[in-house]
Amino acid sequence: MTESGRDGKSPSLRRRLLLFLLVPMLALLLVDGAVTYYVALSYSNRVHDSGLEDDLRTLAQMFRLKRTSGELPEEARFLLEYEPNGHNYYAVRSSKRGLISGNGAFLQPAAPPADAQPRLYDAKVGSKHLRAAELSLRSPADAQDVLTIAIAETLNDRRLRARQILLLTIPLQTVFIVGILSLVWLGVTRGLRILEPLTRRLAAREHELGPISGNDVPVEILPLTQTIDALFARLGSVLEAQKRFMADAAHQLRTPLAGLSLHTERALSDPSPETLRDALEHIHKLTGRTTRTAMQLLALTRASNPRSELHDFAPVDLAVLVPDVVGARVQEALQAGIDLGYRGPRGSAVVLGAADSLRELLDNLIDNALRYAGPRARVTVAVRCPAGEGVVLQVEDNGPGVAPELWPRLGERFFRAPGVREGGSGLGLAIVGQIASQHHARITYSTASGSGLRVSVSFPAAPA
Repeated sequence: MTESGRDGKSPSLRRRLLLFLLVPMLALLLVDGAVTYYVALSYSNRVHDSGLEDDLRTLAQMFRLKRTSGELPEEARFLLEYEPNGHNYYAVRSSKRGLISGNGAFLQPAAPPADAQPRLYDAKVGSKHLRAAELSLRSPADAQDVLTIAIAETLNDRRLRARQILLLTIPLQTVFIVGILSLVWLGVTRGLRILEPLTRRLAAREHELGPISGNDVPVEILPLTQTIDALFARLGSVLEAQKRFMADAAHQLRTPLAGLSLHTERALSDPSPETLRDALEHIHKLTGRTTRTAMQLLALTRASNPRSELHDFAPVDLAVLVPDVVGARVQEALQAGIDLGYRGPRGSAVVLGAADSLRELLDNLIDNALRYAGPRARVTVAVRCPAGEGVVLQVEDNGPGVAPELWPRLGERFFRAPGVREGGSGLGLAIVGQIASQHHARITYSTASGSGLRVSVSFPAAPA
């Protein structure tokens, strides 16, 4: 059972769309916050690096002007070490005398060339990470001596400035995203109104099963409406088959039922043995005819369904199935004085189809031949395998046959050729036609044995 079925609530398309938009927006806000922080930190690093270089140049200029040998005044040392959120470091090293003054061991082993541009690098004092800048200049007191001056600061102030920038931008971005979501909600709400004409059109229907797709149906739900149209079409075909079955049943069963009622009244009005026996014989005949008609009506309805048994299609060997069906009708043919025979290939004759439907097709062809060929006639069922032409099933007789001008009408429901001695329901060849159509087979009629009728059903070759 679905979640919506368990809690009794139907899923909301609007809520689903907003949820699909809100979650990515929140994720985007988090990603944007991280990117903003790193951009702000990068900007803060550039600003502070520039400040370090400026302070270093100022300190070097002070050394040159005061012509000091490397000692720093207390005021300069205080300014270098002071930082509100941490502690700054400095160092002055002589190429001759080593470390002159300083409060941290962060100098790089290789000093830059004298009078070169300041060099920036990352350093560490204990567990503290620093950003350092250093340059070298010739000692004002000793031209042979090179002084290396370096200053470093902690990263606290840089990170603080990046956080301040982030805190300034996040509220603005949040307001911006909330505004976008509000516009999206408004757009989704208004956009879903395009479904209202379709809803009204469906609500106004009562018994109509026509297509619901139209020019006002959005492209996004067109597959849904086309699926519904296909469902309506299948439902319409089922209802049409049901109506046709009811009409056919009323048409075919009216006469035998009226005959049953007549002979029953006759037997009741005249209870003499002769009349009673004659009435019972007629009732027996009419009952068999009614049963046969009802079975054929059901078979025709089942065969008329375009989707019937398609999932049951499998290779069927007619060289095995046909002799079995013919053998089951031999006794009936003998009682009717008809010679029923079979002629088939030496090997197999495989077609792709439903075995039960093919049995019913052949049974109706044999029944039609036995019924209309007449006594002392000969009926032959044959299976042929022409080279490259699939499989051909033939049922022929040497009876009176059917005039060629009537062949196009054979297979119509309730059509019976004029002048036939045996009255049938006129449904046998209609059932054969429907089953053959399901199997993509072709039916042809021709003259056999000079005057009889030959019915050929040509099946396409089965795939390997």
